[in-house]
Amino acid sequence: MNLILSDRHVALPPLELTDVRVIDLSTRKISNCVGCFGCWTKTPGKCVIRDDAVQIYPLIAESRRVLYISKLKYGGYDTPMKTMLERAIPIQQAFIRLLHGETHHVQRRVVPKQATILAYGESSPQEQAIFRQLVARNAHNMNFETYQVLFVPEQDLEKAVQKEVLSWENS
Repeated sequence: MNLILSDRHVALPPLELTDVRVIDLSTRKISNCVGCFGCWTKTPGKCVIRDDAVQIYPLIAESRRVLYISKLKYGGYDTPMKTMLERAIPIQQAFIRLLHGETHHVQRRVVPKQATILAYGESSPQEQAIFRQLVARNAHNMNFETYQVLFVPEQDLEKAVQKEVLSWENS
């Protein structure tokens, strides 16, 4: 499956791919993670908060290709995307593994991914460098086999999304 997770509505071209799910986080009710670790202890693999996130994080886990679309804020994801990614912690286990000399969570049936992170909005080179570093640090915990980070002005966002999704059809 291919997943497009966006913090806003984006227009897509007609797709020939049938296994594309598009989720506009701005239309979903997703509460903040409260850090209770119930998803690791009380209900392993399932968040104890019952909202729209519980339908989304399983899609993240089973997707082989993901496109995350987020406004860049202070060198990080904007609130809707950051909130959703924090709520996706049930797809990881509480156990830690050593990977490339670093500690990372053990995945819970998470498909390895090809990821594109599309950050839009005005940003400085320093902010972009911080964001690239953030994505690189998270890539192992998110089970990215490969990833790319693209920065685009907000007015070019839909064109960049369409270009990325059309490249999926050609690969």
